Amino acid sequence: MAVDIAHHAVSALPLKIALIGTLGIGAQWLAWRLQRPAIVLMAISGLIFGPLLGYLLGFNLPGPIEHLFEQLRLDPVNDFGELYRPMIGLAVAIILFEGGMNLRFRDLSDTRHAVGRMVFVAAPIAWVLGTLAAHYIVGLAWDISVMVGGLFIVTGPTVIMPLLRQAHLKTRPANVLKWEGIVNDPLGALFAVGGYEFIRFSLTEASMFFVFGKLAFAAIFGTLVGIVSGIGMAWAFRRGHIPEYLKAPIVLAWVLLIYVIANRLADETGLLAVTALGMTMANTKFAAMVEMRRFKENIAIILVSGVFVILTATLTPAILREFVTNWRVLAFVLTMMILVRPIAVMVSTLFSGLTWKESILISFIAPRGIVAVAVAGLFAAELNALGRADGTLFVPLAFALVFATVLFAGFLISPIAKMLGLAAGGGQGVMIVGANPWSLGLAKAIKDMGINVTVADTNWRRLRGARLEGHQTFYGEVLSENADYSLDHSAFNVLIAATPNDAYNSLVCVEFAPELGRHRVFQVPAQENDEEDGDTIAFTSRGRTLTSRGRSFDALTRDWWGGWRFRSTNLSEAYTLEDLYNDRGNDVDLILTKRQDGTIDFIQPGQESRAEGMTVLSFSPPPKEKQEKGAIRGEGAKKSGGLAGPSKPLPS
Repeated sequence: MAVDIAHHAVSALPLKIALIGTLGIGAQWLAWRLQRPAIVLMAISGLIFGPLLGYLLGFNLPGPIEHLFEQLRLDPVNDFGELYRPMIGLAVAIILFEGGMNLRFRDLSDTRHAVGRMVFVAAPIAWVLGTLAAHYIVGLAWDISVMVGGLFIVTGPTVIMPLLRQAHLKTRPANVLKWEGIVNDPLGALFAVGGYEFIRFSLTEASMFFVFGKLAFAAIFGTLVGIVSGIGMAWAFRRGHIPEYLKAPIVLAWVLLIYVIANRLADETGLLAVTALGMTMANTKFAAMVEMRRFKENIAIILVSGVFVILTATLTPAILREFVTNWRVLAFVLTMMILVRPIAVMVSTLFSGLTWKESILISFIAPRGIVAVAVAGLFAAELNALGRADGTLFVPLAFALVFATVLFAGFLISPIAKMLGLAAGGGQGVMIVGANPWSLGLAKAIKDMGINVTVADTNWRRLRGARLEGHQTFYGEVLSENADYSLDHSAFNVLIAATPNDAYNSLVCVEFAPELGRHRVFQVPAQENDEEDGDTIAFTSRGRTLTSRGRSFDALTRDWWGGWRFRSTNLSEAYTLEDLYNDRGNDVDLILTKRQDGTIDFIQPGQESRAEGMTVLSFSPPPKEKQEKGAIRGEGAKKSGGLAGPSKPLPS
């Protein structure tokens, strides 16, 4: 009988693993479609297929339905047995490595002072106040309260990023929130590791000096292992000792190996080691960052999705009942949100350069993310193994705080930002993807009209002209996850894809359309009026056509080198659109209009009449009198045997 039960459990395990993956990735996709934080949808998935199905199985259900529910119900502790704890540990190690990979110190330059205050002043204050709240409100022992207070200083970057895109905050508060989340995510986990190590060492009844000495040794040892291993991996990449196709798999294996080795050499130092490993590789120059981003975008997303579903499914009806009925849990969550966080932020940002409005906004926007729940689930199991049953409250406290902070921030970040005047004017600005002579000329013309411009390209040299003109630039792939962290999404509300690759332009527009709105993503077409061409990319899978004539990238580039330039013209009753055509020719391309209130509208084919009475940006040949003078000079040059002019006109 026992053999049959074991065989049944093993045979059902592949279905459970597939179900966990489907629920996690399905929740991520649905969150993308709905533009909502994925963490909430993943939690709902785990609750439905975990405790809810377990609760329904307690009723007298018809046989087929009961059998179906038994097959679909997730009970990770029993499903995975002894593999549960090490499996969660390995997943958390990879998640923390991914967090460390996001921390590049050179990206902190603009907000280094404020972020430093948030990390080195606000985080310890929040740790102390959170510890007091966990002890006096929830009733946890001091040592576990220290773990709870340390872990809950985190603000998950995977939750912060969608919120910042949704709210269009001004650059400074947006950068502080973004980088605080990136830095504090692994830092909070390390605080929890320190608290756990203190509990574990103290059980040996050793002296406090010995306990703190071992704790310091573990921290230093784990950090050194991570730094040395990171330098070694970067060295191997630079020297070409690892082929391109093996880089991503080797990084995954290396992270797991370092985690296990560090834990073997000094217990529970693996999380420190992999976090330091990620930070070292993020700040070491080598030419394999694309592979690292691919690793993060694929493996880390799968693990984050799966771990969150697993941890939610481990909640039992009894825990959920306590979660709802225990006033201490609610009081703890409210205290963390309306007292601990605001006090820590307001104290730490005094004389930091932030305004009081920015400090208020930052103090109320602190959504916790996957790391808080994953680490809480890991240490709840570890504390239970040490005989500390009160550690089981770790998980419901984490879920309560995550749900409350994510929902609060998701619904209120935009109204609070607008009330405080910290919304970036609707994100009024333009991002141009693709640096080339024509697009850089367009960027300069738009900037001259008083509109912010960001130029993005994967080639550093092509961005040189944009940097010299003083434009904001983004060096990297706008479709990568790295762009979520490094690209200032609040700086623009219109996107123009202007590369020679039509398929890539379409992909960029489709990626940004849910965020900006499809009416605000434009691309330079591959050929004239290609929206009506049945052989090109479907209308629903591309951006809107840029310019009133809808000319192709090749045609626009040819005209640029033929002397065409961008010009801004105020249209009125005295000087109409017809006058502009008479002066510049009927081939003139209209790009955009700017109203008196500063709002801009891009003109598509057939919408030329919308330019009347506006300031219009056009792409046109030189005025007719200049063309005639140029022709005369050209004839004279021919007669004298000289050249008519440079083969390529100098950019304006």
